[in-house]
Amino acid sequence: MNEILKSLHARKSVRVFTQRDIAREEKESILEAALQAPSAGCQLLYTILDITDQRVKENLALLCDNQPFIGKAKMVLVFCADCRKWLFFYKEAGLTPRQPGPGDLLLAVEDALIAAQNAVVAAQSLGIGSCYIGDVMENAEKMKALLQLPQYVYPACMLVFGYPTKQQEEREKQERFQVSDIVCENSYRDKNSREIREMFQGKTGTKDYEDWMEAFWKRKYESDFSKEMNRSMQEYLKEYESRKS
Repeated sequence: MNEILKSLHARKSVRVFTQRDIAREEKESILEAALQAPSAGCQLLYTILDITDQRVKENLALLCDNQPFIGKAKMVLVFCADCRKWLFFYKEAGLTPRQPGPGDLLLAVEDALIAAQNAVVAAQSLGIGSCYIGDVMENAEKMKALLQLPQYVYPACMLVFGYPTKQQEEREKQERFQVSDIVCENSYRDKNSREIREMFQGKTGTKDYEDWMEAFWKRKYESDFSKEMNRSMQEYLKEYESRKS
């Protein structure tokens, strides 16, 4: 296994950081790596917000399901799907661009997330830990106000960075599913009952499958934050709905 593969296998989310600062050169390397990510037509349909204001970081921690470690992170980046900036590029050329639609938003989200993952991999190579914060999609109205997000700009994800503590470095990474559990050849196929239970064998601790799945279902799929993310997404999507002339 080469060094890149080893790094990908070793990487895990870090939520507790040391007091060591991230050097300016390291930060620039992470940002430059993000920009090297694949992008639709090399448009880079995203804008990265570098959150350096401690007040903003602490407010983000509150809005993102009250997670204090966000405010303690040494570097916080919000990757915004940006369907706005190219409108100005087109207008500068005297063109009249159409209103962005949901497809444009999805394409921009793809660009933003690919760039974010490049930043994660770059940070890992420097010994810097990271954690994705999907909760940045919650509380649409307050998030827009806090980050001063204009129309057609959506916070696709947030990343927090810092040097991991010894405990975080030694903490065991959560086991993934097998490749055969996730990969379908040529076309999609639903799993049968036997295959589903085999996937989760050894992954439910002391609970049986039904009890573990019910607890997970309540904690994730039916959670308040999941419902709020869906509500917030509907709020953002209003900007991309077709308007009658």
